[in-house]
Amino acid sequence: MMFTRRDFGKIALAALPAGKLLAKPDSKYGGVQIGIIISPVTFRDMPLPADEILNNLVQLGISAVEMQDIRVEAYAGAPIGPRPKTPTRMAGSVPNQRPGRRARPTPEQLEERRKQAEELQQWRISAPMDKYRALREMYRKAGVHMYAFRMASYNVNTPEAELAYYFNAAEALGADGITTELPRDPELSKRLGEYAAKRKMMIGYHNHTQVNFHSWDTALAQSKYNGIQFDVGHYMAATSESPIPFIQKYHERITNLHLKDRKSAKNGGQNMPWGEGDTPLKQVLLMMRQDRYKFPAGIELEYHIPQGSSTMAEIGKCLKFCKDALA
Repeated sequence: MMFTRRDFGKIALAALPAGKLLAKPDSKYGGVQIGIIISPVTFRDMPLPADEILNNLVQLGISAVEMQDIRVEAYAGAPIGPRPKTPTRMAGSVPNQRPGRRARPTPEQLEERRKQAEELQQWRISAPMDKYRALREMYRKAGVHMYAFRMASYNVNTPEAELAYYFNAAEALGADGITTELPRDPELSKRLGEYAAKRKMMIGYHNHTQVNFHSWDTALAQSKYNGIQFDVGHYMAATSESPIPFIQKYHERITNLHLKDRKSAKNGGQNMPWGEGDTPLKQVLLMMRQDRYKFPAGIELEYHIPQGSSTMAEIGKCLKFCKDALA
């Protein structure tokens, strides 16, 4: 009998020890929900489809996840081409390091990419939600909540039918909201905020190191459904300021956090193993517990994976850091 990669993922989940299956994952410590986002581009030792990575989440004991569109679409049968090769973003590399000069794509390659993007867009517009609802039930039975659905590919030309797909998918998955990058164009955040208001679902805009204390002011003023996905490590690397005052001021508009430990801008901004950078991760977690903030805090593993270690092992260390901080 021939087995597909997905079959092996399901077999692996079924093969977990009975005690592990009975003891559903629980990564809520001291009232603070710890979740995770696992880059499908960076960590290629982890399975891509959403149904297959569930086994990893259960083994780690993580009960909440920010789910990327590419993972769900790989599970649902979308026409997804090969993932981009980004050498400085692979496990064992140093994320955020500027990549070397790349060869400019040929006209033929650009045309192929355009066709792939168009094919994926058409698939999204007509995609049924049955498999998404089935995935939600699969995760529910395993004890894992998908608290956010990440909308990675959109721009000013994204048709409303494709925006509808993202919101339909988020609803079918049981997500509390959508996450995406903070637009540089205020007209785009205005458009997204207005559409989110129609659907009554929050959008959390994520920051990289283009951030400052007022980066979200325009988007927040445009719609009450525009929110903040706050990356505390990127904020530290960009500003050399503690993220705590920002969280305290904007906590009512924060949909979730990304957790990572980075050096401050004045110290180089590097991603570090947790506890070795300048980001006050423990203090952030303790504040969330003390002030009873209900938004999740998601682990985002971006530091160099030590020789002899693995993605799973390093995620386990980050999870333990959170548990110990909130003990």
